[in-house]
Amino acid sequence: MHDEKAGLYTRGGTQVALQGVEVTGELLGGHARVRVCQRYRNTEPRPIEAVYVFPLPSDATLTAFSLECAGRRVQAVLQEREKAFHTYDDAVTAGHGAALLDQERPNVFTAQVGNLLPGEETRVEVEFLQVLQVEEGSLCWVLPTLVAPRYIPGTPTGDRTSHGVAEPTSRVPDADRITPPVGDAPYGLTLELLVSLGREVVVESPSHALQLTRTGSGTRVTLSQPGVVLDRDLVLNIRSPDTDAAFTPLVTHRQGDAPGTFALTVVPDLLGMAGAPRRQEVVFVVDTSGSMDGESLPQAQGALRLCLRHLREGDRFNIIAFENAFHLFSPQPVPFTQKTLEQADRWVAALHAHGGTELLEPLRAAVEAMPEGVVVLLTDGQVGNESEILQAVLAARRTARVYSFGIGTNVSDALLKDLARQTGGAVEFIHPGERIDDKVVAQFSRALAPRVTDVEVRFEGVEATELAPAELPPLVDGTPWSLFGRYTTPGTGTVVLKGRAGAESFSLAIAVNFPATSDRPAVEKLWAAERIRGWQAAALVGRRAEALKERILQLALAHGLVTPYTSFVVVEERTGERRASAQPETRVIPVHAPAGWAMFGTADQDTAKKELSKPAPRRAINPSALLSVDRMRAAPAPAAAPPPPPRAPAPAAPLASRPLLKGSAKKSRGGAVYGPPGEEEVTGSSLARVEDAAASLQEALRSPPSMPDMALDDEGAVDGATSREARVDLLGQQLASGLWAGTGPGSEPVRQARATALALLELLRQGITSGHALHGGQVKKAVEALLALMPSLGQAPEVAELALGVAWLVSAGPRTRGRISQAARPLAGLSARLEDEGKLRQHVDTLATR
Repeated sequence: MHDEKAGLYTRGGTQVALQGVEVTGELLGGHARVRVCQRYRNTEPRPIEAVYVFPLPSDATLTAFSLECAGRRVQAVLQEREKAFHTYDDAVTAGHGAALLDQERPNVFTAQVGNLLPGEETRVEVEFLQVLQVEEGSLCWVLPTLVAPRYIPGTPTGDRTSHGVAEPTSRVPDADRITPPVGDAPYGLTLELLVSLGREVVVESPSHALQLTRTGSGTRVTLSQPGVVLDRDLVLNIRSPDTDAAFTPLVTHRQGDAPGTFALTVVPDLLGMAGAPRRQEVVFVVDTSGSMDGESLPQAQGALRLCLRHLREGDRFNIIAFENAFHLFSPQPVPFTQKTLEQADRWVAALHAHGGTELLEPLRAAVEAMPEGVVVLLTDGQVGNESEILQAVLAARRTARVYSFGIGTNVSDALLKDLARQTGGAVEFIHPGERIDDKVVAQFSRALAPRVTDVEVRFEGVEATELAPAELPPLVDGTPWSLFGRYTTPGTGTVVLKGRAGAESFSLAIAVNFPATSDRPAVEKLWAAERIRGWQAAALVGRRAEALKERILQLALAHGLVTPYTSFVVVEERTGERRASAQPETRVIPVHAPAGWAMFGTADQDTAKKELSKPAPRRAINPSALLSVDRMRAAPAPAAAPPPPPRAPAPAAPLASRPLLKGSAKKSRGGAVYGPPGEEEVTGSSLARVEDAAASLQEALRSPPSMPDMALDDEGAVDGATSREARVDLLGQQLASGLWAGTGPGSEPVRQARATALALLELLRQGITSGHALHGGQVKKAVEALLALMPSLGQAPEVAELALGVAWLVSAGPRTRGRISQAARPLAGLSARLEDEGKLRQHVDTLATR
């Protein structure tokens, strides 16, 4: 590669050759076909070479690359990476036009466009495919828009091969290839997508304002304001009550006598096999590095609070916060109780952002502490040593699964997706404008959901070969599961999936038809890409690694796929005055500062380098407050896990620390559970808070929201933002036991039973029952807690009737209702009403007002 040093960064709008990025394409029934066009214009008096480092989705399969200049469009050819570079370099040296596309990471690419002539416009277009997966009747499509700065560990070493702001290091040898400068980036983004799922859909975006147009073939999606800044991911949420029906479980491609290719997708329903929930072991790993400053850390803190409240008493947990070093909530995992929940709340609220993103050691410590548990990672994921981290985690785990939340803008998703795929976990990305609690609950429910492991596949009546992935991932309840493969002989048959769900055996038979002729060529490329991803994850060494590299190279060349070993190159032959006579000067395209990253006070890349590499600031620390990695094994377990050193909470407080009501600040804070360290300690919520929350909800329901406050709730009904926030705050007051705390006459069980019944009654009025997609888990937890409390309510029959009546109304499952009916037999006034829901509602409302 060229050996120019960093410092060629263009400044000033007239010197940035990239004029704009245009995204077009189609989101069809089973996959997306997207084209990203980069429009360049040289405004300088001499020929130049533009170098642009840009992102694409990490699961994208690149299928084409072209260059258009002076009215000519030239398609690229795919070559082995080094050969492609020499083809490009020879063409540029000879004065011809040329473009080269290299893959640096699964989601990071470099476009080099050589010999851009003065005043001339050149268009470079990249085309890619993606599999679209539907979950619960909706899908989310995300297009990253810039390669954000990332933390680069290690000692500088080796020679540069590109123009990034970071030097190659011992731990990130390609750092100069993945760190574009942050600077004046006046170019913008335009969008034109056709969404066609076979029926009418609703398209929304938490990231950008959209303009939607219905057409005969689907919905045309554009941006309300073209040319928007490329500083955040473009997120589209697409939903329809019947979206599942638009996705065929089996898609095939076969032409002539060539082998056919298939893609099979299954969405398993495993709830019927779910027994009593087993005790969970969870360690939360939260990023507090400098790149989390701004909106990201408060989002992570809110997400962590909600995760904690989905644990059950008796589960074990720990929390690790990391920047340059990492710190533990407790030297060993602790049981989940109300006391440890309150301590964890205070500990998390005092976290603040500073330092680098040293993810390797804390993640390895988490897996070592819970080798067979669940690791929940909350991070913006901006690190350079992804491969090193992945290998360390895989070496330290036994059956531990990693579930990640990518918080904020421009998350580097390749590492998080690899961790999820290779540990059997999952990943969610929380983009600016999206509700954190929705993402967190869906993700954490997935972590605790029923699953089938040791999956095997058998084909009956048909034959299949070259399956991908070669190692079958587990089946997780409600989560799409895909299998690709080849077939030589058409026919009909059955695919049988077998495995184990806990101690039970599992079997699922799916009828399939492998046709003699089918025209879905995208399936072939998607199959080849999945095979290559599996080979890349094999992590072989020595001669076997070289042989595997050759297999990847051959398959990629056969199907025209960009990989770390193959690149697209295109040459525009020039003659006469259009043929350059001297080497062009290189201009590195700067990228915009990511939205929400407070660390960038200016757009200068030197500031970015300084902020990303500087150590954490020195500050006074209570020695007993934070347990560092050096003390992890030596320190004795504390009687009560101490919080971090006192510090003002982050600017945007976690959800349940925001004022719940219009009343006094003291009431809204709820004591030390949600307040910063040092406040007067108060245990749990009071009955007054629950009743006030109920009043707040009722007031919100009586007053129609204004248009800016209107939002669609989880069932698609119009819901006021004030109502929803009050609902989330009410859910956030649930105790570790699953109950709500109360005050007033009677014993503590009586007070808790009444407070819990009132809370569930208000949630019921909002349509939240045990079957609710997001909050059903907390409702189930409360119902279980009320049933366990029944023996303590013998002296308060009216409270018992209220609690069981509300529990019946919010419970959807027949087994749970059977248990409630059994508990209600001694209560004649209630038992007879269980068969008439109308009478039961009236009875419960009467009891609630006494």
